Amino acid sequence: MTYIIAEPCVDLLDKACIEECPVDCIYEGNRMLYIHPDECVDCGACEPVCPVEAIFYEDDVPEQWKDYTGANYEFFEDLGSPGGASKVGKLDKDATFVAAQPPRETGH
Repeated sequence: MTYIIAEPCVDLLDKACIEECPVDCIYEGNRMLYIHPDECVDCGACEPVCPVEAIFYEDDVPEQWKDYTGANYEFFEDLGSPGGASKVGKLDKDATFVAAQPPRETGH
């Protein structure tokens, strides 16, 4: 089990969760952030700092955002486990499901 980032993060990329993560397991794609399922230690530090409440424990992802669970795992299929997001920086990719989403109004 891991934490999942869902739809409210798409095109927002606030990154407060990255600053709070003690194990550097939150990676940045083009349109959203992703939590590495093998590197996450399930501490939950990221969840309360997310300003748009986009982070959920895997079993608690709301039904309307269940596709983000698969998207989170897909994002890391080719990447493997590099051992920390800061080592790789922003990645020029997104999960297929996320990339196919229409642009979101972020208010920024």
